[in-house]
Amino acid sequence: MELRDLQIFQSVARHESISNAAKELSYVQSNVTARIKQLENELKTPLFYRHRKGVTLNPEGRKMMSYVNKILQDVEELKQVFLDSDIPSGTLKIGTVETVSILPTILASYHKKYPNVDLSLQAGLTKELIEEVTNHQLDGAFISGPIKHSVLEQYDVYAEKLVLVTKNKTFHLEEFTTTSLLVSNQGCGYRSRLEQWLRDEGLLPKRIMEFNILETILNSVSLGLGITLVPESVVKYLSTAGKVYYHPIPEKYSRISTVFIRRKDAYMTSSMRSLLNTIEEHRNINVL
Repeated sequence: MELRDLQIFQSVARHESISNAAKELSYVQSNVTARIKQLENELKTPLFYRHRKGVTLNPEGRKMMSYVNKILQDVEELKQVFLDSDIPSGTLKIGTVETVSILPTILASYHKKYPNVDLSLQAGLTKELIEEVTNHQLDGAFISGPIKHSVLEQYDVYAEKLVLVTKNKTFHLEEFTTTSLLVSNQGCGYRSRLEQWLRDEGLLPKRIMEFNILETILNSVSLGLGITLVPESVVKYLSTAGKVYYHPIPEKYSRISTVFIRRKDAYMTSSMRSLLNTIEEHRNINVL
């Protein structure tokens, strides 16, 4: 089993496609197919389900993937240990939830100081980003926190209040049972707070409608489609324009913080250390 085989396996698993993996790795497709078959023969088990649309990891393949990610990450860190210099450079793969209002300021400051670092940004939900950092797919991520995780460490970024956003100027709790909730998919920290609040109040929402884009949620509220829960800073501009109104919620559910997470055991490159320093310089926990 060669390191190249593991890289091919990881690429095929990520793309769920032999042809796309071959393009990414600049290999001939038949070579990728042969390497995967050789790997399966060596391990004496199939690693993928084959179907018309491509391939998908089977249970043995998913088990294999967890080891492969760790091995390739260790190899990459080994290179970084010996090649890392005092001048930050290279690529940082960073994830972020959609509502980190201070993020552009942090990134602009970082880019100005360290122009040799390429920042690769990926948006997602808190739950997804935690998994991707844990699985070495991202170097770090800005998520809704705080969290408790055995392999991750977190750094405070800033804190603020969640508010209930409605089309009307007034709102009463009973309206939860007659009005649709507009939320992101499962795994969103704001949705979790809203659902916890409703459970504690013993209320069942009329309907839950899921959206992938925050802007779509807020525009839908302004059109009277339903209500939502978001950070106050996100909705201020719409409220000022008179398109929506926002309302305070019980303090138990309103405090929300953004944290930056990374693996505890990941090698601290100069690029990552510089990013953490930049976050600390811009940290603001007095928004509440």
